[in-house]
Amino acid sequence: MRDPYSILGVKRDARHEEIKAAWRTKAKTVHPDANRDDPDASARFAEIGQAYDLLKDPKKRDLYDQARKAAEKKQRGETIMQQREAAREAAERAKAAEKLMEELARADARNRAQTGQKTDAKAETAEDIVERIFGAEAQNDPKVQQAAEAAKAAASAAKSDGAGETAQPGAGDDRTAPTSLAANIFSALVRRFRTPQPAPEKAPDITAEATVTVADLLEHKWMTVSLADEREVRFQLEAGMTDGHVVRLKGQGLKLPNMARGDLAVTLLAARDDAFALRGFDIHTTLPISLGDAVLGCETKVRTPLGEENITIPAWSGSDRVLRLAGKGLADGKGGQGDLVIELRIVLLEKPDEKVTDLMRHMREGLYL
Repeated sequence: MRDPYSILGVKRDARHEEIKAAWRTKAKTVHPDANRDDPDASARFAEIGQAYDLLKDPKKRDLYDQARKAAEKKQRGETIMQQREAAREAAERAKAAEKLMEELARADARNRAQTGQKTDAKAETAEDIVERIFGAEAQNDPKVQQAAEAAKAAASAAKSDGAGETAQPGAGDDRTAPTSLAANIFSALVRRFRTPQPAPEKAPDITAEATVTVADLLEHKWMTVSLADEREVRFQLEAGMTDGHVVRLKGQGLKLPNMARGDLAVTLLAARDDAFALRGFDIHTTLPISLGDAVLGCETKVRTPLGEENITIPAWSGSDRVLRLAGKGLADGKGGQGDLVIELRIVLLEKPDEKVTDLMRHMREGLYL
């Protein structure tokens, strides 16, 4: 999206009332119903709506302003650094080209002298020159080897030209080899030793929330998150995720000029109206039982997110009793599994029962039948 301030035609320090008024005016002007013959009216109307959605929210506006200032500051710094780097590289290329040509001339002079003396001394090759200038380790670099071959070819061409022409001042001097060739040779070499450029600065991350049920987490379902810029991002739930877990989606965040795209951080929130609650990777639920079942114990069924399970309630189980079904919770992402935790709740009959009432009265007053 383009700059929202430019889209609405307001200053960067505009107040909320000014932004709202500008949005209304623009929206009326470009509304598709008022521009039926304009095929781009819907797109421009949507763009105005996105710009207003961003600027009307103080948090989103502040985040955008901070990111824009950071991008502008970085761009100004990069421009100055690029100019300095270009000047430095130009000076290095010129100096290195001169040095390289001098070395080629000396090597050629030595080779000519050795040939004239008919000695068995081995002539210095272009590879030797490169090794002497840049070090032995440079010989293993393909780019350096290509540069050495180019230097060797240039020296050979210069010799041939000098031998086939009438002797003139400087006709056989390798100093007449094109300086641009030496500059190109050095450029190929210096790229090997240049320090890698740092990765571009990343734009600020944006946050979102996704409401999930316990069943969603157990079944590893796909979730969809709607963002303020009218994008929809989908991701799959995985083992190790639970209530409050933050899912980081790389490169799905804010997009700003000259900056790497930020991330999207989605916080998972367990549905509060669900029959189940999450505490870490354990799933908690409650099971209502009658007073008789609490005292005498029983076999019953308990509802779980993925169906029903048979359980045994021991005799004399009060409301402080907790039963666990091991391995029936969420996967923790490390090979383990949480539990299903069942909290018992004793409930009375819907209508008073005289026998139960008499029994409780006798027990309280110490009169046993």
